[in-house]
Amino acid sequence: MTNDNNDFPMVAKTITGLEEVLAAELKALGANDVELLKRAVSFTGDKALMYKANQWVRTALRILKPLKSFTLVNEDDLYTELKQIPWEDYMDVHKTLAMDAVVNDSLFTHSHFVALRAKDAVVDYFRDKFGRRPSVNTENPDLRINIHLQNNICDISLDSSGTSLHKRGYRQIVGEAPMSEVLAAGLILLSGWDKQSNFLDPMCGSGTLLIEAALIANNIPPSTYREDFGFMKWKDFDAELWKDLKNEAFDLQTEFDYKIIGSDISERNLSAAVRNVRSAHLHKDIELSVGSFENIVPPEGTGMLITNPPYGERIQVRDIIQLYRQIGDTLKQKFAGWQTWVISGDLLAIKHIGLKPTKRITVFNGQLECKFNKFEIYEGSKKAKYQV
Repeated sequence: MTNDNNDFPMVAKTITGLEEVLAAELKALGANDVELLKRAVSFTGDKALMYKANQWVRTALRILKPLKSFTLVNEDDLYTELKQIPWEDYMDVHKTLAMDAVVNDSLFTHSHFVALRAKDAVVDYFRDKFGRRPSVNTENPDLRINIHLQNNICDISLDSSGTSLHKRGYRQIVGEAPMSEVLAAGLILLSGWDKQSNFLDPMCGSGTLLIEAALIANNIPPSTYREDFGFMKWKDFDAELWKDLKNEAFDLQTEFDYKIIGSDISERNLSAAVRNVRSAHLHKDIELSVGSFENIVPPEGTGMLITNPPYGERIQVRDIIQLYRQIGDTLKQKFAGWQTWVISGDLLAIKHIGLKPTKRITVFNGQLECKFNKFEIYEGSKKAKYQV
C-alpha cells in the first residue's frame, strides 16, 4: 500500500445536494485537488488525511481509496481485470472480504451479479496462487471492495470506512420518520450556523438534528461513538497514528455557550430523542420537552431554527396544509430575528407556510426529493429593515 507520507487519490461519497459542503469539509482538513462529482467528491491526501476524513467529515457516507479503473468491452473484462490485481498486498488469504457494487448504464444490468462476478475473481486469484480462498463476510469483512460501473467505466476501490459513516453509533431508537445523520449534519452546515447563537428544532422526532448540532457546536467528531472503521483491518493500519489523531480530537473539543433545544408533540418521539441524546452523552447540552410548535416559547435572543415537519410520504397528518400554515404563523409571531429553515418532501404543503423563501436547496432524504427552504423572519417589516 501507499507509504505514509505520500499523497494518493480518494473519493468521498455523499448524498445529492451535499457535494459542496463535503468539499468544504475536506478542504478544511487539508485535502488537495478537491473536485466535485455526482454524489461524491474526489481529493488527494496521505494516510493521516484518510483517517481524519473518516473521523471528522460529517457529510460523507464512505471514504474510498481507488485501486484501478478500466473500460469494459465485454462481460469477461470485469473478472479478468480484477484477477490481475495483486490482492495479497491488501489482505491475507485467511481474512474475509465483501463486495459492494453500483451499476449505471453498463454492459451489466444487475449490481448483485457484478458483486458475485467480482468476488469470484478475487477468491479465484487466491485459490490459484495460494491453494485456498478467503471467505465472504457481508456484515463485517476485513476488506470491503467497492465496484462502481458507469457507462462501462469500472472503478475498483477499497472502502476505508467499512460500515457507512452515517451510522454514527449513538442512535438507540429510530423515530417514526428518521433522518439520516449525514443529511442532518449537512442541513446544519448548509444553513451557515456559526455556533454563536441558540439552536432549535421544534419538531425534533428522535433528536438527530439536535445531536448533530451539539456535535458541531462542541467540535466533537461524528466518529466518537464508533469502535471500528474499514482501514483498521488493512494490512498497513497505523495504530499509533490513529491513537494520536483520536487524542488530538479530544483536545480540540470546545464549550458551547448557547442553548440547543428540541421539542415534539409526540411523547413517543420525545422518548426516543431522550434515549438517543443520552446515548450520545449530550443530555447536559440538549434541552428536550413535549409540546406543539405553536406553544413553544423560544429562548431569549436570536438563533437558528431547523426543522423537519411531517409530510405525507411517511407520516400521515390529518390536515397537512393546516399544519404548514400553522408553522408559518408561529414563525412570524415568535421568531422575529431568527434564521429559520424547513425541510420538506411535500412541495405543495411547504408553499402554505406563507413566507417567501430567501433560499431553496434541493436535497434527498433517502429516495425522497426534498426542498430545504430558508425563511428570514424580520423584526417589523422587511421594508423597514432597509430604510435609512
